[in-house]
Amino acid sequence: MSLLVIAEHDNASLKAATLNTVAAAAKIGGEIHILVAGVGCAAVAEEAAKVEGVTKVKLADAAHYGDQTAENLAALIVANAAGYTHILAPATSNGKNTLPRVAALLDVAQISEIISVVDADTFVRPIYAGNALATVKSGDSTKVITVRTTGFDAVANTGGSAAIESIAAGTDLGQSKLIGRELTKSARPELAAAKIIVSGGRGMGNGENYHALLEPLADKLGAALGASRAAVDAGFVPNDYQVGQTGKIVAPQLYIAIGISGAIQHLAGMKDSKVIVAINKDPDAPIFQVADYGLVADLFQAVPELVAGL
Repeated sequence: MSLLVIAEHDNASLKAATLNTVAAAAKIGGEIHILVAGVGCAAVAEEAAKVEGVTKVKLADAAHYGDQTAENLAALIVANAAGYTHILAPATSNGKNTLPRVAALLDVAQISEIISVVDADTFVRPIYAGNALATVKSGDSTKVITVRTTGFDAVANTGGSAAIESIAAGTDLGQSKLIGRELTKSARPELAAAKIIVSGGRGMGNGENYHALLEPLADKLGAALGASRAAVDAGFVPNDYQVGQTGKIVAPQLYIAIGISGAIQHLAGMKDSKVIVAINKDPDAPIFQVADYGLVADLFQAVPELVAGL
């Protein structure tokens, strides 16, 4: 049994989500290969070759893979799918964009956002915004799977010694083209990979309060900043801060929810956090049902006191 993991990278380095996906592949069992497609990405392939448990890295280096458009990447994956029982990718924007195309081209059902492996054919995935878990079994000869990275601890990125094999690039389908990319630059940790997250909700009142109160706390803790959908929709912060079913799925060691009521959409994105701390003046707020520690208090008084105490 051989499994193919699609690498998530920026043509310079391997993204952490790939390590979580390899961990899911290891749970399934079998020989694990990684596909690296990009331009000038030999360093990524070398990094992937060192990942624990990986036996082979397939490298496709061509200009039209530089932006990793879903159409070109899906065609490459399908062209190299023979012999693989499972094809896995992280359930990131790229994975969610590419793998449904792979499943359609292979004429199989996709299994989305697995959080656990029962056996090689059976997987557990959340449904109804994470309020229920479905155990699904696939009879397809090739399983196409996206992996919710918070469900699997990352494997080590050292210790492996996989062989690197260059493979032929497919043709440029020319169906889509990247026009531009705007990247948010921050000295704080990346939200999806942060070990500590401080999130604010509608209770912050406005964007000025959000930054004035939460940034000092985040700086003290070395934390990333997050937000509920309500805070994003109100314009307090950009949408890349959003945690939830329609935002980023996170599972940090510590999640501090401030002025967040705890709508189902938000809980779906953070309830797997190891420790959840909630500050809200409403004692009946749903966030307290999942919080390990809850403080019923006015956040405008409690947060400055917390910062002072740190």
